[in-house]
Formats: sequence, structure tokens, C-alpha cells
Amino acid sequence: MSASNQHGDRSASSRHGGRAVPGVPGRTTGPAGPAYGSSAGRAQVPVGGRAGNQYGGPPRRPRPRWGRIALVGGVALVVLALLASGGLWAYARGLDQDLGRTDPFSRITQGRPPAAVDGALNILLIGTDSRDPDAPVDQAGKWRADTIIVMHIPSSHDRAYLVSIPRDLYVPIPSDAAAACETGERAKINAAFAWGGLPLAVRTVECFTDVRINHVMSIDFAGFVEVTDALGGVDLTVEQDTTSIHKPYRQFSEGVNHMNGAEALDWIRQRKQFPDGDFARMRHQQEFLRALMDKAVSSGTLSNPVKLNAFLKATTQAVTVDQGFSLVDMALQFRKLRGENLQFLTSPHNGSETINGESVVVSDREKALSMYQAMAADQMTAWVQANVTPSPGASD
Repeated sequence: MSASNQHGDRSASSRHGGRAVPGVPGRTTGPAGPAYGSSAGRAQVPVGGRAGNQYGGPPRRPRPRWGRIALVGGVALVVLALLASGGLWAYARGLDQDLGRTDPFSRITQGRPPAAVDGALNILLIGTDSRDPDAPVDQAGKWRADTIIVMHIPSSHDRAYLVSIPRDLYVPIPSDAAAACETGERAKINAAFAWGGLPLAVRTVECFTDVRINHVMSIDFAGFVEVTDALGGVDLTVEQDTTSIHKPYRQFSEGVNHMNGAEALDWIRQRKQFPDGDFARMRHQQEFLRALMDKAVSSGTLSNPVKLNAFLKATTQAVTVDQGFSLVDMALQFRKLRGENLQFLTSPHNGSETINGESVVVSDREKALSMYQAMAADQMTAWVQANVTPSPGASD
């Protein structure tokens, strides 16, 4: 896709002034024609998962009420790399069979970015939250992507770059997962999941970044809690005394807090109490993922078979991946990857603006284009060295 129709072009011609579509917040018609949310467009595209639809396998267990959040998938890969170095292939194969499967790529049939570099991998970590907690996970229009991260592993397989995409980033969303990138309209990127499930979410991220997605991974909220608890909780730094906006209204004290799964989940969902709002939420997610990674690969976990098994079982029960994803292959390819080799970034942006009456995040078009071109060309290390000021825990 050309640079003129991606990365948050703010020209007047790029904005739609359509009317709202009932039942789908933020959804509008185009300047002419039917609503893209109609049954002719998106309703037939189910959300990926384990519910036995055309993109997933047979049901495995009921979905937890609070959906999925893709924050800990990379942890399992690093631990499995350590298992591979110990020759525990049979165990890894057993875990592979426990994974939920979905097929987010079958509808993406034209205009996909080519795989520019052999060996480099891009994994879309995507999690969702429901506006209706009791809504079926495969019901389009009831779910929004709460977390979107592109995990880029260069061909050297010794580092990983995790790029958080703000869920309110204003981007072009194709009219359908099988449609050309230029179709559709601009909206917040998290709407793509609501309108067309995982297939449209993948298509939208590929159209925005011009980077080919190789694999997709998601994890549910219940799994989030179980994985954290299996590790005995994590230590997270709270920058200010904070009262949760969610029941039971927990109090988080400034300083280092040891949190179990439910507490950590609550903490990383907070955003309204911070001046930078959703960017604080993303920062806390990144800090949690780093803490979880450090705990997972610590000697206390790896040397304790019971704790290690509980962690890995909890992770594989929570995670849903694409049909081509193989834990055995990933463990082999990532055997050099360690927790300290993760670098967290945020998709370059110019902050928030009001467009068509709603607050959205506007991409820094030139810098984002430069970064994603480097990602596609397997030049992320050089790009980061030239554009990111080194600092522990940097997220921008």
C-alpha cells in the first residue's frame, strides 16, 4: 500500500463524514453507499477462537467472561526456547497439541505484503475486551481489540521488538478482510476486530504497516490471571497512589507492589487516573510483560518442575494461535532469545486529535513509515539505534 493512504494522513480528503451505524459505536457509512457493518459486509466474518466456527477448531472449553488480552504469549516462546536447549521436545509437542487454533489468514487473499526477509518473523499479539461481558466471542460487533502488539523477531532470532499500536490510532480499515487496502474507511484501529474478527484485524495491521504478519497469538483474561498466579505473582512499580475504577476498587500504593493475577490485570487496565491516559495503560502493559518474562525465566521457575509445568500448562490453555503455529519450531528458532533481549516500543504518533467529533490518536506518518519499512527489511536494530534514545524500560 502506498504511503499516501496509511500512517495517519490527516488531510481533509482522508476523513469520512458519514452517519453513525446503529449498534456499532464509532461505525459510520462511507460518503455514499450502505454501512460497512451490514450483513453484506462484515456480519458473516466471525471472530477467531475455539467456538467451533469456520476459523477455529471444535470447542475446547467455555470462554471466560472477560475475553482475551495478548500480553504474555512471548513469555511462553522464551521458556520453550530454554526447554528446547534441554532437549525436551516431546514435552513441547504435547504443549503444542493443547493450543487452541484459529485461521485468521484464509480470507486475506490479495495484496498481502511479501515476506521480504527469510527467517524474520512478525507475530501479531492481539487481545480483546467485550462491551457486553456475556456476548459470545464469535459475535461480530460485540468485541473490540484492547491490546495490539506487533512482535518482530529479526532473522538473527536473538532479539525481539514489541511494538504497541494504540487502540485509538486512526487508520484505514478495509471494507473486508478479502478487500484491497484502499477500500473501506478510516477509524480507530481497534474497531477492525469488532467489524470483522481476527481476519480483518490482521488485514488492517498489514495495510497500515505494510509488514507481513506470519503468526497470530491471543490470550484470554482468565488465562492472564492463571499464568501470573502459576508464577507466584509479579512485582510491578506503581508511579502514584491509585484507586481502581473497577470493582472491588483496589488501592495501589506508590512504589513496588507484589501482585497476583487478578491484581495485575486490574492494574494494567487503569488509564483514566493518569495524565497520559491510554498511553499509561500501554506502558503498564509493557512493564507487566517484562516482569512476567523475567519471572518466567528465573532460576526459581526453571528449577522447579511443578511451577514450570503449571506455568506452561496455564499458558497453552489460555493461548489461541493460527493453524500454522508450531511450538516445536518456535522453540528451535528462538533458542537464542532471552528476556533481556526484548525491546518495547510504541508505534510513532503525534498524540490525540479530535476528528469527526471523537478523540483519536494520529500516527506520526513519516516516522511510522520509516520504522515499519525497517521492520519489513529486517533493519529494526539499525532503526532503533538511530531513532530511540537508550534507557531502561523505554517504551517510545
